Amino acid sequence: MSNEDLPAKEQLPFWGELVSRELAPLTLTSANDVGFPARASVLDLGPVRVAAFNSPPAYLRRTWADIRRADPDTYQLTFVSGTPLWISQRRQDSGLVIGDMVLFDLSYPFEGAVPDHGLHTQVVIVQLPREELPLPSDKVHGLLAQPLSTSTGMGAILSRFLTTLDAYGPDCDPRDLSRLGVMARDLSGACLAQYLGAYDDLPAETRQQAMLARVNAFIDHNLGDPDLSPSDVAAHHHISVRSLHTLFRQHGETVAASIRRRRLERCHADLTDLRLRRRSITAIAARWGFLRLPDFSRAFRAAYGMTPSELRRTALRTPPDGRRTASSDK
Repeated sequence: MSNEDLPAKEQLPFWGELVSRELAPLTLTSANDVGFPARASVLDLGPVRVAAFNSPPAYLRRTWADIRRADPDTYQLTFVSGTPLWISQRRQDSGLVIGDMVLFDLSYPFEGAVPDHGLHTQVVIVQLPREELPLPSDKVHGLLAQPLSTSTGMGAILSRFLTTLDAYGPDCDPRDLSRLGVMARDLSGACLAQYLGAYDDLPAETRQQAMLARVNAFIDHNLGDPDLSPSDVAAHHHISVRSLHTLFRQHGETVAASIRRRRLERCHADLTDLRLRRRSITAIAARWGFLRLPDFSRAFRAAYGMTPSELRRTALRTPPDGRRTASSDK
């Protein structure tokens, strides 16, 4: 959704109505007198929704009167990038937040603003119905309008998941979106529980999903290590190898197969990247943990139906726009 095709004087009113409709009734104002060009996207993931907004500096305010008009009874966990944002709610103030997350509750008044730093703010919001979050409200309220770090732990995993979901979620079919909604709920619950020291209060299924997300992030970060094995992954997360295999069994893939598939996907991406056309196939394979070229070539052909060199030749003679020229077919 975008208002960029509207006349400048109509952009802010349109955007205020859109935000009130997609989040909850509130007042949005801006000192920008040359228009308010903005964009948004929303993914419905069952009871959970993920919304991304890109907009100029603005001031937001939600009052008790707005709440009486509509109370969706949801938390909004917001990852902030682009330029800082601050939120004030229940006598708590976040200060300027950028690169981290901030939580607010639509059942209580709040105000917030994006100071004018000459840039648009970019936020990705996961909307969590209160009944979907398995944590006591009185504990969660201690986190409202507080900066929540995304540099380590579950905060880092959740923020990466949300930004990836915003980019690739629209390509998923309805069944995948439903599963992603469960993941968004469980990762958000695990992230907040970590800050509250209440991780053990979460349902077993939520803890399991959070552990799987941590394991996947660790594997992705260490794909270049040729010695990476299921026992290494299990030891790093202080679980048994048997428990690790149980985590992956629900997805129909073994741990070793998952590592091999991801390595092959990274190699495929590098081989089709024109910026890496001078890098040898051997170097690309080694970058992602394949030290023996014959083993890599066999695995690659089994996965993609062609050898690495055949894929590279096809990629290099196909223009970036995908249209093959007469000379490229020779």
